[in-house]
Amino acid sequence: MTSAYVYDAVRTPFGRYAGALAATRPDDLAALVVGEQVRRAPGLDGAAVDEVLLGNANGAGEENRNVARMAVLLAGLPVSVPGSTINRLCGSSLDAVIAGSRSIETGDAEVIVAGGVESMTRAPLVMRKPEKPYAAGNSELVSTTLGWRLVNARMQPEWTVSLGEATEQLRERYDVSRERQDAFAARSHRLAAAAWDDGFYDDQIVGVPGVDLERDESIRPTSTVEALAGLKTSFRKENGTITAGNASPLNDGASAVLLGSEGASATLQLQPLARIAGRGAAANEPQFFGYAPVEAANRALARAGITWSDVSLVELNEAFAAQSLACIDAWGIDPEIVNIYGGAIAIGHPLGASGGRIVGTLARGLRKTGGRYGVAAICIGVGQGLAVVLENQG
Repeated sequence: MTSAYVYDAVRTPFGRYAGALAATRPDDLAALVVGEQVRRAPGLDGAAVDEVLLGNANGAGEENRNVARMAVLLAGLPVSVPGSTINRLCGSSLDAVIAGSRSIETGDAEVIVAGGVESMTRAPLVMRKPEKPYAAGNSELVSTTLGWRLVNARMQPEWTVSLGEATEQLRERYDVSRERQDAFAARSHRLAAAAWDDGFYDDQIVGVPGVDLERDESIRPTSTVEALAGLKTSFRKENGTITAGNASPLNDGASAVLLGSEGASATLQLQPLARIAGRGAAANEPQFFGYAPVEAANRALARAGITWSDVSLVELNEAFAAQSLACIDAWGIDPEIVNIYGGAIAIGHPLGASGGRIVGTLARGLRKTGGRYGVAAICIGVGQGLAVVLENQG
C-alpha cells in the first residue's frame, strides 16, 4: 500500500446565515472550490482526477442529485470524472477526505478532490408526504437547516433532544462552566481575526464571484468575555450556560482538499503538505455527540503509532465551546495548541464544509509552525466523531 497525502486545500470565506452568500446556490459553491482546486495544481489536467468526493449534510435542496457530480459538471471538468456525495452530518467532508485517502492507499486512485459544501441559509422547508391522496387537515412545514426533523417515533426521547440541550447535558456531566465557555469563545474570535490579519488564510481562500466577502463573515474581532457573559442562554431559561456567543453560528460555504499518492507529485507539480498518518471513527450516545471526538482521535493516534505527547497542533471543530472544552480536558492536552488560528465559533460551521476546512488549516498550520504531527477532529450529530492525524511533509 502507498501513502495518501494532502497537496493543497482551498475554501470559500464562510458567510453568515442570510448573509453575503445567501444568494449563492450550494452547487455553485461546490463547483467553485472543486474547479479552483484543480486549477491551482500546475500540472493537473482535469481528466486526471480519479474522483470528486464531497460531503453535504442536507441534500434536500439545490444540492440534491449528488452535489459532487453536479460540481464536476458545473466546474467544467471532463464528464468522465465521477463524483460521490457523502453524508455524515457535520463530519461529512472529513469523511470525504478519509474515504479519498483510503482509495489512494489501496491503489484505486492517484488524485482525488475531497471536500464539502453547505448552504444553511438556502436549506429548504420540507413537508411530510401524505400517506393517502387528498388528506384532510393541515400539513406542517419543517426546516432542514439544522438538527432533528421528521423524527421516527421509535427513537428514544433522550436521543432526540436539541443539539443545544444535548450540550447542556454534556457540560453538566463534565463540569464545564459558563465562564470557561465564554473565555474559549472570545479566544476563538481573537485568534481568527489575528490569523486573517497576519495573512495566514490568504492563500487558502477563493472568492465567490459577484459577492463582496473577503473574510469569514461571523468573526467579531472585538468580542470579549465580558460581552459574552451578558448574553442570554439559548436553550434553558434556568441553569443554562449555552448562548449564541459560545456556540458556532449557522453558515454557508464550501471547502476542497487535493489528495494524492506520493507519485502524484510529478503529475500535480506540487510537493505534499502533509501525509495522512491515521484515521479514527467513534460513536456514543446521541445526546453526548459532542464528546465522540475523544475516542475518534485516540483511535487515529493509535493507528498512526503515536501518542498525544507527539502532537503539536489540534484542529477541533468548535460546534460548542462546552463540548470542545470537554474533549480537550479528556485528552489532557495543552489548550494552547488547539485552534490557534481560530475555530468554528468565530469562523463558522457550514456543516458539510467544516471537515475540509480543519484539514486544510491543520496542514498549513503544521507547515507554518514546523510541528510534525497534528490532529483534526470533529463531533457529529446523533453521537459520532471522526479524526485524522496529519504528518507534516515540510
